[in-house]
Amino acid sequence: MLKIYELTVAYSTVPVLHGIDLEVPQNKIVALLGANGAGKSTILKSISGLIKPISGRIEFCGQSIAGLRPDEIVKLGVAHVPEGRLVFPGLTVADNLKIGTYSRKYSKNKLKANMEKAYELFPRLAERRNQLAGTMSGGEQQMLAIARAIMSEPRLLMLDEPSLGLAPVIVDLIMDKIKEINEQGTTILLIEQNAELALAISDYAYVMSVGELVLSGESREVAKDKSMLDAYLGGEK
Repeated sequence: MLKIYELTVAYSTVPVLHGIDLEVPQNKIVALLGANGAGKSTILKSISGLIKPISGRIEFCGQSIAGLRPDEIVKLGVAHVPEGRLVFPGLTVADNLKIGTYSRKYSKNKLKANMEKAYELFPRLAERRNQLAGTMSGGEQQMLAIARAIMSEPRLLMLDEPSLGLAPVIVDLIMDKIKEINEQGTTILLIEQNAELALAISDYAYVMSVGELVLSGESREVAKDKSMLDAYLGGEK
């Protein structure tokens, strides 16, 4: 579904990605692992059009998307849940969800149907639909950020550190929901600080170090390479 060839990105004059090649097969969960500063978030931002690469090619469903505006990429079926959730704190849960459909221009009935699907996925959001997003817990905001993304009916959902700062019980819930979204037909590209958790739910994995890919393969095989994980994930398992 997604293919990246020789992707090179720099901030100002400082290179942060060095010729990245990466593939995300349709209907699979692909984990992107690495220590802080390895360049993982930069890959997601490049895919979603927030950063313009120096060189390389990004293809989604056979179409080159490098150079497209972020809203055009969303229309093609790519949704991005950024690190830190970034919900709109002064808006209600319901209004945050509506913003997720901005690029889609749905009819009133379609909007209502998609909101009900979001509430079915995360019942807690239904209970808080009229609550300001900024007054909710971190876990509830993460639920909202994911639900907002799926409002656009993405074919590819990209998640950047969805478990960051959350209580273990909420982390388990979020991971279960990610698997559920995938089982319903959405492809997932996942950045996750908890390597053990990411490898447990994903089909394939890539490990990054300082802007380069150092290891890739089926997640169960990557999980067996303890020495590599220790070397490049700072001892994370």
